[in-house]
Amino acid sequence: MVLRPKGNDLSVLAQEVGAEAVKSLEAQLQIRRWLDGLEITGRIEAVVTRICGVSLDPFDELIHEPIALRIVPAGSPNAATGVGNELILDPDESDPPDTVAGEVIDLAAVVTEQLALALDPFPRKPGAVFEAVIEEPPPSPFAALARLKNDPGES
Repeated sequence: MVLRPKGNDLSVLAQEVGAEAVKSLEAQLQIRRWLDGLEITGRIEAVVTRICGVSLDPFDELIHEPIALRIVPAGSPNAATGVGNELILDPDESDPPDTVAGEVIDLAAVVTEQLALALDPFPRKPGAVFEAVIEEPPPSPFAALARLKNDPGES
C-alpha cells in the first residue's frame, strides 16, 4: 500500500507534526497478520520545511525512515504488561506491541506519528553554526576602590 497525501492534507500534516510545511510525503506500507494483531512495516520518504534553531532560517529536512510497528487489540495476552500504570521495558528487547481499541487502525495516524518521531527535535540547517557572543561584564563600582587599595600612590 502506498500513501501520497497532497494539497491541504500536507498543510494539516505540517501543523500536526510542528513543521513549517510538508512539501512531499510518500509512505510505503506492508501490513500482515502478527499473532492476534497486525505488523506494519515499510518506509516513509518526505521533504519537510523546518526552521533552524540556530539561524531561524527555513530549510528542507529530508526524511528517509523505516517503519516497524506491531499492534494488538486492547486486552490481548500479547500486549505489553506493567505494574499499575507503569510499563516495564527491557532496553535489550524489541519494543512491545502497541494496543488499539476497536477493530479499525487509522493508517494516516500511524504515518503521521512515525513522521513526527523521525523529525529532528532540534532542527539545524546544514552549515549553521552557533557562535556565542561573550560580553564583558560591566565594571564593578568597587573596581576603582580596588585599584586605589592596590596602588596607594595614585591618589
